[in-house]
Amino acid sequence: MSSVVLHPCDEGVVRSAPEREACIERTGRWVLGAAVLGSSMTFVDGTVVNVALPVLQSKLGASVAETQWVVEAYSLFLSALILVGGAAGDRYGRRRVFTIGVTIFGLASVACGMSTSVGPLVVARAVQGLGAALLVPGSLALISASFSRSQRGKAIGTWSAATSVAAGIGPVLGGWLVEHASWRWIFFLNVPFVVAVLAICWTHVPESRDDDTSGPLDWLGAALATGGLGAVVYGLVESGSRGFGDPVVLASLGVGVAALACFVVVEARGRNPMVPLGLFRSRTFAGANLLTLFLYGALGGVMFLLPFNLIRVQGYSATAAGGALTPFVVVMVVLSRWAGGIVDRFGARVPLVVGPLVAGAGFGLMALPVVGGSYWSTFFPAIVVMSVGMGIAVVPLTTTVMTSVEERHSGAASGINNAASRLAALLAVAVVGVVLGGDVVAGFRAAVLACAGLTVLSAASAWWFVREPRES
Repeated sequence: MSSVVLHPCDEGVVRSAPEREACIERTGRWVLGAAVLGSSMTFVDGTVVNVALPVLQSKLGASVAETQWVVEAYSLFLSALILVGGAAGDRYGRRRVFTIGVTIFGLASVACGMSTSVGPLVVARAVQGLGAALLVPGSLALISASFSRSQRGKAIGTWSAATSVAAGIGPVLGGWLVEHASWRWIFFLNVPFVVAVLAICWTHVPESRDDDTSGPLDWLGAALATGGLGAVVYGLVESGSRGFGDPVVLASLGVGVAALACFVVVEARGRNPMVPLGLFRSRTFAGANLLTLFLYGALGGVMFLLPFNLIRVQGYSATAAGGALTPFVVVMVVLSRWAGGIVDRFGARVPLVVGPLVAGAGFGLMALPVVGGSYWSTFFPAIVVMSVGMGIAVVPLTTTVMTSVEERHSGAASGINNAASRLAALLAVAVVGVVLGGDVVAGFRAAVLACAGLTVLSAASAWWFVREPRES
C-alpha cells in the first residue's frame, strides 16, 4: 500500500549501500530543481500579467472586462483542474503528468506571446492554467516521493521559499519587461525554463505512481469537479462586476454547488475515485485543509486590499505599491528552510498555531494607519509581522498535508490542498469587494480585521485537529 518509485539508482546496477545513498541524494537535488523551476513559472505567471494590463488594453484594443479575463482565465482553469492534475499524477505517473503539464504550459506561453487580439490571448491563458494544474500538484508529489520523511520538510521549505520569491518578483519583472522590451516577453521568458525542466526530468527524475490503482481515471468525478469548481469560480469572478444578486451569478453558483454535491456522491460510491474521500478520515488532513481555507482566505483578501489601499488612499504609485510587499518575499525566503527544519525536529502543530496568530497580528496592525505618513512607520511594521507569521506557518502546513496521507495519495493530497488555498483566495476577494463598499478607508479597516479573525480560526483549527504523525 505504498507508492512505487522507479529509481534510476536501482536500474541494472549493483550498488553498495553508500553508493546508492549518494545516488539518491544527487537525484533528490535534481528532483527539487525541476519542481522549483516548474512551479516558479506558474507562480510568476499568476502575478506578472497584472502590471501589463494597461499596455495590453491599448495594444490589443481591449475593454476593461476583456483584459480582466486575461488574468482570470488562468486562475479559473488552474483552480478548477488542479484536482484532476493531482489524481492523474498518482495514477499515470507523477513525472509523466508533470512533464505533460510543463509542455502544455510552454506551448501556451508561446501562443500568449504571439497573440494579436485579446480573444486568442484569453484562450491561451486558459490553456496555461490547464498546464499549471497538471504541474503544480505534480511538483510537490515528486518531492514527497523522492525524499525521506526526515528530509521532506527542508525540501518543501526550499520549494516554498523559491516559489514565494517567484510570486514576489513577478510584478517587478513584468514591469521591467513591459517598459524596456515588450509585453510579449513576459510569456516568451518561460520558454528556456520549460526546456531546462524537461531536460532535467528526462535525464534525472525518477518516475513514481500509486501501485494500488487500476482501471481508467475517474472521468465522471473529474468532469463534476471541473464543472463545479469552474462554475463556482466563474460566479465569484462575475460577482465583482454584476453583484451577487445577478441571475447569471446566482445560476453559476447554484450549478457549481449542485455539481460539487454530485461529485461527493460519485466519489463516495466510485471504485477508483479521483479524490479518495477516505483521506478526510485523517483528522490531521481534514484539519490542515480547514486551516488552509481560513489562512489563505485571509492572505488572499489582504493581498487584494493592500495594493488597492496604497494606490487609491495613500497615493502610492503602482511601482511603489508593488515594492511595499518586498518584505514579504524576503521574510518568506529567510524563514522557509528554517521552518522546514523545525517541522522535521519538533513537529508541525505548534508553528501551525503560532504562525497564523502572528500573521493575524500583522493584519490587525494594517487597520491602524491613517491617510499619509511614512511607509516605514505605517505599513512596513504590519507587513513584516504578517510575513513572519506566514513564514512560520506555510511550510509546516504544506508538510502536514503531504505527511498526513499515504505516499500513494500524495498527488491527490497536494491537489486538494492547492485547490483549497486558491478557492479560499478567490472567495475572499469576492467577499472583501462587498465589505469595502463606498467608504474605502472604513471598508479597508473592517476587511483587514475580518481577515485577522480568519487567522484566529485557522490557529484554532490547528490546535484542535492537527496531530503529529507517528514515527516511522
